[in-house]
Amino acid sequence: MAAQAQLAEGLSLLGIALSDDAQRKLLDYARLLEKWNRTYRLTAVQDTARVISHHLLDSLAVLPFLCGARLLDVGSGGGMPGIPLAIALPHLHVVLLDSNSKKSAFLQQAVIELGLANIAVHCGRVENYRPATGFTMITARAFSELAVLVKLSRHLLQGQGRWLAMKGVDPKDEIARLPADAAVDAVHRVEVPGVAGERHLVLIRRRIAGLEGES
Repeated sequence: MAAQAQLAEGLSLLGIALSDDAQRKLLDYARLLEKWNRTYRLTAVQDTARVISHHLLDSLAVLPFLCGARLLDVGSGGGMPGIPLAIALPHLHVVLLDSNSKKSAFLQQAVIELGLANIAVHCGRVENYRPATGFTMITARAFSELAVLVKLSRHLLQGQGRWLAMKGVDPKDEIARLPADAAVDAVHRVEVPGVAGERHLVLIRRRIAGLEGES
């Protein structure tokens, strides 16, 4: 199946409607990712069909759960899920954060080549990142265990914000190890076209002392 048809069919199965321009940018991003991957090993996925299913569609499956105007993508790597989400939602302000300088260089080049004015790139460790404004959403895809993600990035989440952690199998054990100030709102099993393995999205918020029986 041609890449364009595969993407269109996958979006339809996910119930996501995107403009032709957005779909073209997604495919341009996939081609750019494949090009840079030959030198910088941004991802283990190399063939076009799997890039579309395991990166583009997998990232976009998060779309229905987004809320807010500022998103931080922690450990962005090759730009997933931040770049596909930014393409789908041009009004969304996205920061791609990665501590690897080569990956950050790719992210910056992708932003320039794709003309994504709603994305900024920051090279550094998440625990050291101190922007002037926090985020309403923090995403992470294969970054770390949930407790580590919460611990390292809690200072970046606005009061009513949420973490959206992308996982494979249902991470019950990781959820059990979350710190006391983190509460799981929901765990959604996500079906991604072309991806055979399990995919789950964990929605986590900061627990507010005094409102939930805490002292």
